[in-house]
Amino acid sequence: MSSHSNDDACLEAYRRELDYLMRTLRRLGVAPEDLEDVAHDVFLVLRGAWQDYDQARPFRPYLFGIAFRLASSHRRRHWREVSYAVVEAQDQALEPDRALESHQARAIVLAALQQIPLARRVVLILHDLDEIPMREVAKTLGIPLFTGYSRLRKARRELEASVRRAQTRSAVG
Repeated sequence: MSSHSNDDACLEAYRRELDYLMRTLRRLGVAPEDLEDVAHDVFLVLRGAWQDYDQARPFRPYLFGIAFRLASSHRRRHWREVSYAVVEAQDQALEPDRALESHQARAIVLAALQQIPLARRVVLILHDLDEIPMREVAKTLGIPLFTGYSRLRKARRELEASVRRAQTRSAVG
């Protein structure tokens, strides 16, 4: 395959999964103002490694692996903590009360995800949100299968506890 068609195939795959990539980067804790820069970095790494990508494997876990490494690197470079989630505008067709509830629920979940340590959050995102089979999650992250299940179980408990605390705080406040 020529270099030009490799570049075209890479760009097409990237474009097709850009929305997924942006959601994933947000879930991994990349600040909204840094999303485009980190997504661009993901594309550069993807393009450089495209010839090594095994087309027989699912693309999303491969893309997630690159995004995870770059988001982790980005977080190390930017030591600041993201203390709350910024919620993007929802469909304006919703009634104002329902839109507010939807924004609040989304903010609670995003903030709760940020409370889960990254190693467990990644497993939860891949398996529960992206619906990637656990064997593929473990393979993508380079961890034993049972470690993946253990991290998933603990992440689910942490997410539930964090959401419960946030709901209690919002009900009291």
